[in-house]
Amino acid sequence: MSPITTHVLDTARGRPAEGVAIVLERRQGETSWVELARGLTNRDGRLATLLPDGAALSTGIYRLRFVTADYFAALGVSSFFPEVQVIFQIEDPAGHYHVPLLLSPYGYSTYRGS
Repeated sequence: MSPITTHVLDTARGRPAEGVAIVLERRQGETSWVELARGLTNRDGRLATLLPDGAALSTGIYRLRFVTADYFAALGVSSFFPEVQVIFQIEDPAGHYHVPLLLSPYGYSTYRGS
């Protein structure tokens, strides 16, 4: 399993958000980002294969970008946030980082999962 995983739940529909495009980036310097991986959530709203099994992480600041505009457009739903960015810090490169997103057309919430 990827050392960084995510799960997107569409709280307005009460179901997993399938087909959300996600980009994983690592901060380089003070203002630039380097793309590490990208993928789509599956039928269960999960993306467990963002990085290869056993991929080495390093300490630093990471960002998950959730492309929510395309997801809501495919449903024919108007939304306020075209993209959700979740920025987090990795202090233990050997750890597993699960970053879920609870999503609706006009709001979102996130937390460190397990």
